[in-house]
Amino acid sequence: MTQIMHTDPKNSLQREGRLAGLVIAVTGVLWVGGTWAGNYFGWSQSIRGLLDLCALAGFVFGLMVTYRVWRKRRTDEG
Repeated sequence: MTQIMHTDPKNSLQREGRLAGLVIAVTGVLWVGGTWAGNYFGWSQSIRGLLDLCALAGFVFGLMVTYRVWRKRRTDEG
């Protein structure tokens, strides 16, 4: 039996919102853990800087997705 999946815009927005929240949360945890590991193991400043840049990229991605969801909801409401 074949089921046709309809794409619900509200479901899509919820999925994107969950993605943004998950990316921001995981990035924060990995950044704190990486900072702790860098201090504990005595990593060089260049490695710590690379870790900070990766965390910054994760946060920017999460914020971009959040902004896109916000814009789509504003467009759908009015």
